[in-house]
Formats: sequence, structure tokens, C-alpha cells
Amino acid sequence: MEKWKEFVERLSEPLLKINFRRGEHEEIRPDKGFEEWCEQTLDLREKRGVIYLIGNGASASMASHFSADLAKNARLHTQVFSDLSLLTAISNDMGYENVFSEPLRRRASPGDMLVAISSSGRSKNILAAVELAKSLDMKIVTLSGMSPDNPLRLLGTLNVYVSGKTYGIIETCHAAILHHWMDLVAENNE
Repeated sequence: MEKWKEFVERLSEPLLKINFRRGEHEEIRPDKGFEEWCEQTLDLREKRGVIYLIGNGASASMASHFSADLAKNARLHTQVFSDLSLLTAISNDMGYENVFSEPLRRRASPGDMLVAISSSGRSKNILAAVELAKSLDMKIVTLSGMSPDNPLRLLGTLNVYVSGKTYGIIETCHAAILHHWMDLVAENNE
């Protein structure tokens, strides 16, 4: 049985080694990545734009959690697509791969932000939403893990990659990353 200290050490390693990329190629330091993410978020708040957060499973729970935290603590307009009627209607009529892109197509505006969370970086519905967000000229922040060659890792304006082999480690790291972002933005409440 793994000891608590061993788990914490296994968790701290990928957190200390998170990889931020601006676009496809330009690797940047984590502090610079968070700084840019915060600047984009504060600019969006000033323009009264919207942050959309998407994910499946545990990542969907994170999207909902941070949507609420960002709205309450950082005074941002946020949206998630977790309404059961909306999810099932789109899934049934248009296919689950469109469950995020279809509502995004109808609601998002250029300059809004999409935060796409996928541990594997391979979820078709997340990738479809990111491609749509690109066509709408949105800011896109991706959080992914597992394989370093996952397709989501290179699709955003900013891309955050966690090197981990289990969903538990990646999801826990994603939650820490999202909390840090939200706390940095909340520090700048006016």
C-alpha cells in the first residue's frame, strides 16, 4: 500500500514540471504562462466577455466547480454545458462529439475564452469544441495529460500539459492549476 508521503511526492513531481506552451511550439515558463492567462482573463472581465469551461467526467466536475469559483471569487461571467436536458438532446440528435461545440456555436463571441480540460487530450467532443473556438477567434486554454503527443496539447492559445500516467494524478494536478489561476485572477478584483 502506497504511503501518503509517497503519493504527495508522486503528485508534486508533475506539478513542478508542468509544461506551458504558447500556441503549438513556443514553450514558456509556468509563471509566464500563468501571467499571460491571468492577463487574458482580466482583459476578458473588463470587456464583459465569457469564459466557457468544458470537460468530461471528472473534468466536467472541475469545469463546473471552477465556473462557480470564477464567477463568485473573481467576478467573471462563466458558463458550462452541464445541463442534463441540453447534454442529452444534443447527444441524441447530433452526436456526443458535438455536445460542447453546438452550444458554443450558438453562444460564444470572438474574444471569449474556452478552457478545455481533458486528461487524455483525445476526447473528440473537446477537440471539436476547440476547433470551433479557433474558428470563432476565441482565446483557448487547454489542460491535458497522459501522452505528450496528445492532440489537444498543441491546439490552444495557451496549452498546459501535465506529465502523468494516471487519471488521479492528472486530475489532481489540473485542479491545482485551475485553483492557482483563479486565485491569481481573484487577487486583482477591483
